[in-house]
Amino acid sequence: MSPTNVVILTGAGISAESGIPTFRGSDGLWEGHRVEDVASPEGFAANPTLVHQFYNLRRAALKAVEPNAAHQALARLQKTWGNRVTLVTQNVDDLHERAGSTEVLHMHGELLAALCAGCEHRFKSRTDLKQTMPCPACGAHGSLRPDIVWFGEMPYCMDDIHHALTQAKIFVSIGTSGNVYPAAGLVRMAALCGATTIEINLEPSVNTSEFDQRFIGPASVEVPRWVEQLVRGTADPLPQA
Repeated sequence: MSPTNVVILTGAGISAESGIPTFRGSDGLWEGHRVEDVASPEGFAANPTLVHQFYNLRRAALKAVEPNAAHQALARLQKTWGNRVTLVTQNVDDLHERAGSTEVLHMHGELLAALCAGCEHRFKSRTDLKQTMPCPACGAHGSLRPDIVWFGEMPYCMDDIHHALTQAKIFVSIGTSGNVYPAAGLVRMAALCGATTIEINLEPSVNTSEFDQRFIGPASVEVPRWVEQLVRGTADPLPQA
């Protein structure tokens, strides 16, 4: 089978196997904080010190985790098929990049990046952010924030993602809940564009009925298996119920 345009969407489930917690508990709190306090423009305006502390801790936690077999398998697929693979992630970690993937579309932003709320300058940052730090572009103080898409904000790269879906023959969703939009709606768009849709998840997602094929199990097991079949040309190209 010749290379086919593939769009891959990854969610929290793929990084959870590397030891990255979801941070949002069953009570709706993020590490003991209300979502509105640490993941909204209003929360940042009210208490920027708290928000910076929250994300500085998350940034530090990345040092203790490594990419798993699922991240590595997707990097292998990208290396083999090049620009025929579009990798989109809802995750803000850097595990795809550390596994060797390139051109990752981070629709919810990146933990290792900062954004100036004043001039909208974006830049990579592996160090702790503080309210007193100046923007390297405009010099403003107190305007730097984590480059994270907060609640009420528009996800990044949507035009690029939509264009990729119009060209896709296969759409794969890995480790996503199906609860968060607009990511949860991508399977529907992919199907309308004629792509075969595949779900790889530890358990069926909320919108599992919208997929043609489902592989239920750990991403670290199911993703390498699927990539191997795809690269060898033995993956079933026909939709399955």
